[in-house]
Amino acid sequence: MATGGRLRELMKKYGKVALGVHLSVSAASITGLYLAIKNNVDVESMLERAGLPGIGRPQTPKHQENKEKLYNDDLIEEEPVLAQKGEKNRTAELAASTGGALAVAILLNKALFPVRVPITLALTPPISRFLARRNILKNHV
Repeated sequence: MATGGRLRELMKKYGKVALGVHLSVSAASITGLYLAIKNNVDVESMLERAGLPGIGRPQTPKHQENKEKLYNDDLIEEEPVLAQKGEKNRTAELAASTGGALAVAILLNKALFPVRVPITLALTPPISRFLARRNILKNHV
C-alpha cells in the first residue's frame, strides 16, 4: 500500500491522535529545517547525500566530481556542509530569492513527506496507548 493510503488508514483508526502526531512531526521538521537554513547549513547538499533529490539543481559533471571527493578512501564526511565565507550555498540563495528561510523550510518539508509519513505511522500507536492509559483519550483503540 502507498504511504498516502497507509496514512489515510491510520487517520481513520486513530483520528485526532494521528492528526496531532503528524502535525507535530511536521512542525518539528519545519523548525529544524528553518534553523539549519538560518545557520547557513547547505540543506540541499545534505539531502542529496542522503539520497533525496535536491530542490532544483541539475546534476553536472563538476558536481559529480565533488561527490566523489566526499567519498574519498571510503570515508563519508560527517560534518554539516557549511558554505565558505566567500561562496553562497544554493539553499541560502533560494531563501534570499523566495522571500525567506521559512518559505524554503516549508518547501523542503513538503519534499520530505515520504520521510515524515513512516515516522507518523510508527509514533501514532504508542502515543495513542499512552494517552489512553493516562485517561486523556476517552475512546481509545
